[in-house]
Amino acid sequence: MEKYAFVARVPDQPGALHRAAEIISRYQGNINRIQFDRRIDSHTVFFEVTSTAEARRAISNGLLGLGYLQTALKPLNFLKLSVHIPHAPGALLDFLECTTSFRANIALIDFDDRGRNPDLLTVSLNLEETAAVSSLLDQLKSRYRMEVLEYDTSGKHLDDTVFYLRFAQAIRGLVDESEDAFLLTLLGDINHIVQELMNRGQDPRLVFESILLTGETLRDTKGARFYADLQQIRLADDLTLVCIQPPCGGNVFLLDTPGECVMVDTGYGIYHHDISTLIRNHIPGALERLSRLIITHADADHCGAGGHYPVPALMHSGTMDIIRVSNRAYGSRSQSSILEEVYTTLINLFSRFCPPRDTILLSPSGDAMRGRFPILATLEVGTHRFEVLEGMGGHLHGQIYLTSRELGVFFSADTVINFDHLTAERSRYNTLAVNLVTSVNVDSERAREERAELLGLVRETTGPFYEKREGCLICGGHGPVSILKERSLLPFGRIIHLPPPGEGCSA
Repeated sequence: MEKYAFVARVPDQPGALHRAAEIISRYQGNINRIQFDRRIDSHTVFFEVTSTAEARRAISNGLLGLGYLQTALKPLNFLKLSVHIPHAPGALLDFLECTTSFRANIALIDFDDRGRNPDLLTVSLNLEETAAVSSLLDQLKSRYRMEVLEYDTSGKHLDDTVFYLRFAQAIRGLVDESEDAFLLTLLGDINHIVQELMNRGQDPRLVFESILLTGETLRDTKGARFYADLQQIRLADDLTLVCIQPPCGGNVFLLDTPGECVMVDTGYGIYHHDISTLIRNHIPGALERLSRLIITHADADHCGAGGHYPVPALMHSGTMDIIRVSNRAYGSRSQSSILEEVYTTLINLFSRFCPPRDTILLSPSGDAMRGRFPILATLEVGTHRFEVLEGMGGHLHGQIYLTSRELGVFFSADTVINFDHLTAERSRYNTLAVNLVTSVNVDSERAREERAELLGLVRETTGPFYEKREGCLICGGHGPVSILKERSLLPFGRIIHLPPPGEGCSA
């Protein structure tokens, strides 16, 4: 027995869904999931079925015979017309008989003989075949005075009676993969999280909007529209800390010494070229000195550009497991969550996920602890010693921290973030993920406990530079490098705002 999914496009008429279910039942298929909501799309039904391979072929053939099984996402042709029809009995019927003969589906019709134009009919039509558009127009022009108001073959103007087709065309423009079979599978996955979130009371429109905005925001903030915030902090005479905040997602840090440069997290893959250009322009020679990466956790905004750098990446073995299975909830109690699994697929696609290839994996060993966090390893960066700590799995399984008590610096990944000093644009982008997975932490209760423990360590980390800086530097996964003042995180030092290329920078 095997489980598989497919998309059906059924006619909007009584008994249509029953006929599809009857075919599945006839060949002993078991329906594990079905979702249809005419408020979203009056024709599209999503199925997940368990059956034998032989039965699967029979079910597919049966649905194909009915014309139900959707195997392609061919864009419909959209046509909007204004037509002058005679003011006589049967005139509208004659017009509709003409459009029906060309298998045109009416999406909108507007006519009122008491209006300002008593003979003017406005109509929007969807047609499957491009050739039928020309034939229909020729037929109508021979009978009526008319004007073509809109004609579109891209799918952008389709109405919500074909919502999923329109949505698929939008997704097609955001991902590298555009084959219909791939997009149909992706649509099924997206529908699954929509179904789950609707059952939790979420508005499906917000879900679809959040998915598209995630992809569009990433697409629209790279290249000529890329911008960043930059901090450069001298930790010691021979060590500079660099923090780069890209438009979306996690920070990229550099620990730069005269002999080597270590990158802590890489940002999204889609920003690789832009971040590399920024580093070359503002930290000359750093990329040439790059010796290794340290990956704090497996989210795409922290490791998604790792494969672009020809140096080894140090990470927790659990991080590699998450990358391998493509499910950010792996190793947590929410591991079976369809929300986390599909979100991982989507964000990896939108962000051009390219994780590290040459990896050095860390696993728990020994009893050495820093507070409640196991010490996984000690590292030398130039002449300075850092500890790698294992997190508790609140945000993500396998998340690690990097700290130096001597230097008074703590890389807290996504456990401690300076949310209050994120820009409005970055805050809005972060909200999109919450709309899709309800919480970015795979274990919210443990994440709260972990944050309290980590801040306890931060308060204990003084170091020789503590008095000068008035606190341990916290390098959070998002937001500026900060210090802890009582219960507030305050940005430390100068922040340079680097706007899109061609615009002047500011501090």
